[in-house]
Amino acid sequence: MNTDLPQPQRGRKGGTDTGPRNVELDRQNPDLLVPPAEDAGTIPNLKFSMSMAHTRIEDGGWTREVTQRELPVATQLAGVDMKLNPGAYRELHWHKQSEWAYVLRGSCRIGAVDQEGRNFLDDVEQGDLWFFPKGVPHHIQALGEGVEFLLVFDDGMFSENSTFMISDYFAHTPRSVIAKNFGWTPEQLADLPEREKYIFSGQVPPPLESDAVVSPTGDVPRTFKHRMLAQAPERFDGGSARVTDSTNFAASETISAALVEIDPGGLRELHWHPTNDEWQYWISGQGRMGVFASSGVNRTFNYQAGDVGYVPFAYGHYVENTGTEPLVFLEMFRSPRFEDISLSQWMANTPSQVSADTLNVPRSMIDALPHSKQRIMA
Repeated sequence: MNTDLPQPQRGRKGGTDTGPRNVELDRQNPDLLVPPAEDAGTIPNLKFSMSMAHTRIEDGGWTREVTQRELPVATQLAGVDMKLNPGAYRELHWHKQSEWAYVLRGSCRIGAVDQEGRNFLDDVEQGDLWFFPKGVPHHIQALGEGVEFLLVFDDGMFSENSTFMISDYFAHTPRSVIAKNFGWTPEQLADLPEREKYIFSGQVPPPLESDAVVSPTGDVPRTFKHRMLAQAPERFDGGSARVTDSTNFAASETISAALVEIDPGGLRELHWHPTNDEWQYWISGQGRMGVFASSGVNRTFNYQAGDVGYVPFAYGHYVENTGTEPLVFLEMFRSPRFEDISLSQWMANTPSQVSADTLNVPRSMIDALPHSKQRIMA
C-alpha cells in the first residue's frame, strides 16, 4: 500500500480509498477528506477555484470568472480574473453593476466619463484599486509590462460576457442613425466592427500627460483610484490588515474590502460579519477556513492561491495559515462600510462572570482577554 496517499481515516474511523479518485484534489483539500472532529452537518460549498473556471481567450489577453453559476452560495458578489498583454484594451464599455478592481501584477491605464461629462484618467499598478459606479462608461489599457487584475461586481449573477460594449452597440445600430448622430457620412463607417471587440491588441499608451483630455465640465469629483497596498496597515502579532471602504475611498459606494496577511501559523480571529456575506480571493499562500452555521453545523475548507471563498452573512468563521509562507487574501463585501464582530472583543466587553459561567472556565481567563479588536492572532 502507498503510505503517501492521503486516506479518509481518523484514528480507527474511516478506511482506505482504493480509487478511482483525484489524489491531487484530496491533497489540496485535506479537511474535506478528513474533516476535523468538530465538523458536523451540511453547509453549502464555499469554495471554487479560478483554475476550474472557463477561460475566454481573446486577441490581447484572457479572462475567467466565478459567479453564482459556479458557486451557487455566492449571491451578492461575483469575480473576474483578467489578463491584458502590453498595450491591449478592455474596450470602452459599461455595466448595470458597480465594478471594483484590485491590480494583482503589472500596470494599466484606466479612464471613465461620468453622467456630467466629467472625466477621469490615471495609471494603476500592483496593489492599487479602482471603482467605477454602475452605468459609468470606462476602459482599461495595459501598460508596457501588461497587467492582471481581479474585478468584483456587486451582483452574484453578473457575467463579464453580458456587458454593454461600444463596438457591440455600434454593430446593432443602423449606420444611417450613427451617421446622423455623429455628423459622419456612411462612407466613413465602412470599417466599423461587426461584433463586440471585448479584449483586443493595441499599442502601449503614451505618458499619462500626453493622453489627458480636458473636459469643459472638469474632472470627476472623487477619484476612482485608491492605493490600497500603500495604506498604512493595522499590525498585529500574527500579521496585518488593510481596510478600504467608503471612509478612505469615497468613490467606493457599494463595495468594501480588507487585504489580510497572516504569518505562518497565524489566525484571522474567530469573527463574523453582522451585515453582509463575505466574498474572498486568495492571492498567495495556503490556509483553511472553519465556518460555523449555528444549529450544531460546522465545516472546514482548504484554500490555495487563485481560489474564491465565500461566507454567508453572520456565519462565524476563522482563517488559519497552514503553510510556510505568508497567507494573503482579500475579504470583500457588498457594503460601503467594512464591519466585523470579534468573538474575543465581545467576550472581553461583557461582564466576565457571564462568559466564565457560560464556558465553564475561570473568570481570570476572561479578564485577561484584550478589550480591543485583534483581527489576526500569532
